[in-house]
This record gives sequence, C-alpha cells and structure tokens, in this order.
Amino acid sequence: MLAYDYPLLGFFWSLFMLFIWLAWILLVFRIVIDIFRDRNLSGVAKALWVLFVAFLPFLGVLLYLITRGNGMAQRELDQAVAQKEAFDQYVRSAAGGTADELAKLADLKAQGVISDQEFEAQKAKLLA
Repeated sequence: MLAYDYPLLGFFWSLFMLFIWLAWILLVFRIVIDIFRDRNLSGVAKALWVLFVAFLPFLGVLLYLITRGNGMAQRELDQAVAQKEAFDQYVRSAAGGTADELAKLADLKAQGVISDQEFEAQKAKLLA
C-alpha cells in the first residue's frame, strides 16, 4: 500500500520484483543445465529431477540446491578447468607447430640448403 502512495517507491518495488523474477529464471536454467551436465545421474534420475523442477518449481529447486548444491559448484569448476586445459593444449599445438617449422627452416638456412630469399619466403608463408 505504501508503494502506491509514493510513485517512486512503486517504481523501485517493480524493479526489485523484476530482479527477483530474473534471478529465479536464471537459477532454474542453471539447475536444468547442471542436471544434464552431471555424468553420475542416470537418464531416469535426470528425467525425474527435470519433472520435479518443472512441475513443483519452488520445492524442486530448493531440494535440488540442498541435496546437490555442492556438486553443482564442483561440476562447474571441473568444466572450467577442462575448457582451460583444452584451450592451453590448442595454443601449445598451434604455437609449437609454427615454432618447430621456423627452427627447421633456420637449420636448413644455417646448413646452406636454402638461400636467404627462400628462407624469408617460407617464413612469411608460415607466419601468415
């Protein structure tokens, strides 16, 4: 009632409710994503959790967070570590391949097998 006597308070109340609603939607999406990410759950268990969260959302979300909340954080961390390792491996393979090729070209140039012009042409091709 107080919010309707003061329009600014009504505006802030509406913003607060919008924030709560968006936070709820994000939480439900995070839980559903976590359900499907978990490799320890069987297909039946995943289906039951999704049905529970879909048809009894408040109770389903609350129970999921209580029973499997710690696992959510661990699965999130495991995925982040796996993505970082995959990225690092990709960078190492991409950089290592070019560096190895450049080292081989430098050896060939030092041995006199290729000329300076051939070395520069191959180097430009590798770095392009």
